[in-house]
Amino acid sequence: MVYLIFKTTMDYNIFDKAAPSMPHPSKGTEFCKFLLSKASKDMREPLVPMALPALAAHLSGVEFQYSDNKYYELCGQMGHLIGPSGIGKAQLTHLIEAIMRSFRDHDETEYQRLADWQRQMKTRSANKEKPERPDVAFWFPPSDLTNAAFLQNAMALEKQGNRTQYLNLPEVEMADRMCGGHRQVSQTVRNIYDMQRGAGALRATESGVTGNPILRVNLTFSSTPDAARTFYKKDLTNGFFGRIPFAYKARGERNGRIPRQGTYDEDFLQRLDEYLVRLDNCKGRFVVKPLNKVADQLAEEMARLADLADDDMLFELSHRSIFAAWKKGATLWVLNDQTWSRSIGDFVVWFCYYDLWSKVKVFGDLFKCGDILTDEVQRSGPKNMLDSLPSSFNEAQLEALRTSLDKSREGTRHQLNVWKHRKFITYSEETGLYTKTEEYLGLGSNINI
Repeated sequence: MVYLIFKTTMDYNIFDKAAPSMPHPSKGTEFCKFLLSKASKDMREPLVPMALPALAAHLSGVEFQYSDNKYYELCGQMGHLIGPSGIGKAQLTHLIEAIMRSFRDHDETEYQRLADWQRQMKTRSANKEKPERPDVAFWFPPSDLTNAAFLQNAMALEKQGNRTQYLNLPEVEMADRMCGGHRQVSQTVRNIYDMQRGAGALRATESGVTGNPILRVNLTFSSTPDAARTFYKKDLTNGFFGRIPFAYKARGERNGRIPRQGTYDEDFLQRLDEYLVRLDNCKGRFVVKPLNKVADQLAEEMARLADLADDDMLFELSHRSIFAAWKKGATLWVLNDQTWSRSIGDFVVWFCYYDLWSKVKVFGDLFKCGDILTDEVQRSGPKNMLDSLPSSFNEAQLEALRTSLDKSREGTRHQLNVWKHRKFITYSEETGLYTKTEEYLGLGSNINI
């Protein structure tokens, strides 16, 4: 089996049954180790990428230059935690509540202002002038908010300095209510990811014309695999699916032991606040060249992966996986007191591979068709075809493999040419056989991060 090995000695294979292992937090990523110190051991890996959207919501008034030479805010970060019932997904909510305490405090004041206004409205007689609704803005709205409340809050936040609102939806279906129906979820999520205006928010009302704010939102979901497959099954190719990073946690073996969790006590919260102040105080524009170098190297690596699987959808999905991982890396850079470390790069690579592995694991079979298969054993997505062939093989063997994977026979010769160009294989005129190269068998060992 071929693994994509980086100089961190990590090995990543999105076609493998096991999830990519999280890098060991070291210099520059000590925060990750601290963040997970109260979580049960079995839930630590999925909690890191899922917690970063909440952390990034503390950033306001900051932009980073991506490899495309454009500057981007770090809002629009999302995540979907997928796992069977009882796996421990609720631990994400516990961690987020610790991260968002200052947001809760702010919102309590806003709720009180709104309650005072509502009380005044009720006590004023019909012939008296009604007080204007206070311009309240909630940073951490409740998960059951309606679409009208969501857009109204986005307008208020825009007026108050372009603050990002963060939402954590314990069930993915809650997005339907927030977006005004399931058909609107796709467009809303795309607008959030791309920092576009809330399409459809501009409409006439009795009190005038409402606004059409830029959606500065960070958003996380949780669900079981079956609920996730049903939710996304009609949106795999419209850009909505690819914009959301996933973190899949399988059930694992039955061991009969209840996972142990820690308590978010005062010592933890005090230390957490020392990190959060770095996010709250960060302002300005930044270019982190080592971070962009990682993104560039990942782009090349994703092209290799797509060539091994001969899968265009996998290649297209990888673009946004890289961008989402890059945003997480920028957030870690701020948490590390605006200092780069090699360990941050290791995590960026892992974020990208973990997202793609989760997509292949949960949705792989749906890349080719729209049917829902309930038997997890039947699910199969993109495969490393070269890994499925012997060390030396002929064209007919690849053609047979492609046919078994519902790929065209006509693409066999093109795929062989791509593999030769990538130096994955060599061809012998004498034997008519293709042979895997030493470079392929040690794929990724020369990538510097």
